[in-house]
Amino acid sequence: MKVAVLIEDQYQVLEVWYPYLRLREDDIETVLVGTGRKKEYQSKEGYPAAEELSIKKARVEDFAGVVIPGGYAPDHLRRFAEVNSFVKEMFDKKKVVASICHGGWVLVSAGVLKGRKATSFSAIKDDVVNAGAEFLDKEVVVDGNLITSRNPYDLPAFCREILKKLK
Repeated sequence: MKVAVLIEDQYQVLEVWYPYLRLREDDIETVLVGTGRKKEYQSKEGYPAAEELSIKKARVEDFAGVVIPGGYAPDHLRRFAEVNSFVKEMFDKKKVVASICHGGWVLVSAGVLKGRKATSFSAIKDDVVNAGAEFLDKEVVVDGNLITSRNPYDLPAFCREILKKLK
């Protein structure tokens, strides 16, 4: 079983590394999937994350799920048609699509929120609502194969729900 963790510059450190390592603890292969712009991306604090696979080479059939971390990386990620297509196809194929914090921006651009229940960082609540979601201010919201959380403090609940869906 393999899960993609999307990365780009300005990612939120905990929201990349916590799920990346937590899923590995349960013998789930995690892969840092970048936009292909470069080989290494920097967090908001400058912590590096090396791209293990470019989104251009990522195949939906190879993955059981995708994690979309926050920070400001989602604003960069959503500008790539391949990222939005990957997330949309994962969603449509009922694979796990997990987004935390500003990761909701990618969900908006991928067009997967209409008629769904979701949460996100409060600053992008209007974007999530305008994309057609019912916004719930909860640490984790699960709606079918869609899992969303608000911020790094929600990571334990976020990862527990991802693991439940994957098993």
